[in-house]
Amino acid sequence: MLPPVLCLALALSACASPPAGPFHGTDLSGVSYGRSLDLQDTDGHPRGLGDFRGDYVLLSFGYTHCPEVCPTSLLKATQVRRALGEDGQRLRIVFVTVDPERDTGAVLEEYVRAFGDGIVALRGDAMQTRLAAQTFRVTYRQVPTRSSYAMDHTMVNYVIGPDGRLQLAFQYDQPVAQMVDDLRVLMTRERGTH
Repeated sequence: MLPPVLCLALALSACASPPAGPFHGTDLSGVSYGRSLDLQDTDGHPRGLGDFRGDYVLLSFGYTHCPEVCPTSLLKATQVRRALGEDGQRLRIVFVTVDPERDTGAVLEEYVRAFGDGIVALRGDAMQTRLAAQTFRVTYRQVPTRSSYAMDHTMVNYVIGPDGRLQLAFQYDQPVAQMVDDLRVLMTRERGTH
């Protein structure tokens, strides 16, 4: 069985032809999914996509016990924000847990703080988590281990524009430089329309 990260990479490449436009990532402008997110922050306050209007969002799903994929993704997100310089102030990094059973607000807050300031961690109950994942076409499931369980989940970094709509999807192995290039293209286009 292929790991979920590879499955997602294959799925994205299968449904999108090789990038012919200006993007290294997968262009999602015009898709009808990924338009809502109804969860809570680490303090239990309701949060949704509307809270980030006017900014760009780099959104990923994962969990705090993830051994490699999730920490790498968050580390890359902070590198992208830093590399954007002043424009990085308009990039919000949002991490949604697919393991609300273990990822309490306190656990999530401590986890994302280890990667830097300003990362927003979101969680919900089992049903809210399922709905959020379905909205963004993310799949996940518990996989038993000797001592507990792991979460098998798809890994993609979504870029949501200032209007609250999906713009791009970056695969797990997308280089930071390519992510930065694509965000600069989006931000330059936005400036050109104002």
